[in-house]
Amino acid sequence: MTWTGIWRNQYGSTLTIMQDRNGLIEGRFKTALQDSAFFGHELPVTGVWFGDCINFAFGMAGEGPTSICSFTGMLRDNKLQTVWHVVTSKKIDRSGRVETLGWAHSVQTNADTFERVA
Repeated sequence: MTWTGIWRNQYGSTLTIMQDRNGLIEGRFKTALQDSAFFGHELPVTGVWFGDCINFAFGMAGEGPTSICSFTGMLRDNKLQTVWHVVTSKKIDRSGRVETLGWAHSVQTNADTFERVA
């Protein structure tokens, strides 16, 4: 089995896995969700896999909020069933200033299902 290809989730976000070697993957992720901190960016992905289980992560930092996301899941019935966690360490206040907090500004978790489309 190979993980390479383009995977799309139920919201239209895409995971493109370009390299799959020795249990390691590399690729790109692009979210379709406009309210995501990652919207408008195609981000590099790295990850690992063991049998039919996989984990991959990506993130971004800069002048705005710093965010990181990790997906963990397994392949069942040709669908990649995942749970994900996003941590965002900064927030933008009403005046547009970036504020760094002691702990994460936001921690989110949810589940997505990806299907290979190419």
